[in-house]
Amino acid sequence: MTPDNQNRLGILFDMDGVLVDSNPVHKKVIRAFCSRHGIKISESFFLENISGRTNREWLPLVFPDRSIREIDRLADEKEQLFRETFDPAAAVTPGLLPFIKELRSNRIPMAVATSAPEENAVFILEHLRIIPCFDAVLHAAHVSKGKPHPEIYIKSASAIGLEPGHCIVFEDSVAGVTAGRKAGARVIGVTGTHTREELSACIKVIASFEEIAFADLMQL
Repeated sequence: MTPDNQNRLGILFDMDGVLVDSNPVHKKVIRAFCSRHGIKISESFFLENISGRTNREWLPLVFPDRSIREIDRLADEKEQLFRETFDPAAAVTPGLLPFIKELRSNRIPMAVATSAPEENAVFILEHLRIIPCFDAVLHAAHVSKGKPHPEIYIKSASAIGLEPGHCIVFEDSVAGVTAGRKAGARVIGVTGTHTREELSACIKVIASFEEIAFADLMQL
């Protein structure tokens, strides 16, 4: 790290459950998708095996006898159903857009670090018209190991020219919180997918971006 960026702060955002309240739709779509294939998914299975993970990680658990090619086809089918169902503009997390604007006005580098496929990331960020706000957008294709492995946050920090230790991560899932902490970042939890108690490993927990401002980040 050079002297010029030793004191810089970077912000790394998970997408689903952080930028948008998409997890209820994801759960609905996953259950409908699995039901279409004769499989029932429980709440505990979703939280333990699906939340925060890539399709290539959780789909083989549900379809253990399928080839990689078939898993990818199933993933495309499931994500297409999600995009047909979800309205990003109606589910944006309260306070997000003013918060991002404040960060940009203070020249804070930002990245999206999501386990979602590229098509979903583009779909959501374009609908919210915030792609230009981010210095990098990393998605499932950028990593070989999903959360709770720290790869996504190590790479997203590097993409904005910082070490993870100089970044704050916003996460909603336990797997994502673990990934951020393992990378060496400080993690702020966003409730919705999990309770405040379940996100107790975070340095701070918020229900929306209305509860935090740039000045709070500098104190952290």
